[in-house]
Amino acid sequence: MLSNIIFYSLDKAIRQYRRFAQANIDRAGVDITIDQWLVLRVLEEHDDLTQMEIAERVFKDQASVARILALLLKRGLLRSEPQPNDGRRSRLRVSAAGEAALAAVQPVVLSNRSIALAGLSETDLDHLRQVLERIYRNCSAPAAEPTLPEAAEAGQEA
Repeated sequence: MLSNIIFYSLDKAIRQYRRFAQANIDRAGVDITIDQWLVLRVLEEHDDLTQMEIAERVFKDQASVARILALLLKRGLLRSEPQPNDGRRSRLRVSAAGEAALAAVQPVVLSNRSIALAGLSETDLDHLRQVLERIYRNCSAPAAEPTLPEAAEAGQEA
């Protein structure tokens, strides 16, 4: 049964949170998607990243990030400045309009998180972070592939 597969439950929770969060952003009248918000936040924190680095940080493919960046530039939420030492590259910076969009969506983001995490203690959240980080490391490290009986014994499917 799918509901017994932890990754199914994890994906279901993430997808439901994204639908919930986007609906609340839309209801607040802020014209931005979650993915656009993520890219703006990453660039607000690190304005010297390459497109590939942005894609890695927001867990998107480069083509998707290129489309998001083009849209954010077109809407004036980002501005592009030439790199002084490399005329082939430009530095993307969050514009004043982008800062305003981030500020407008921030209360919605905080409310979304509060509602989604209601009833979870700091201990629960710390444990969840540790478990998710362990899964991430397990999938990132080059490890020997388990045999089918080992995977079945561990209760791990797909």
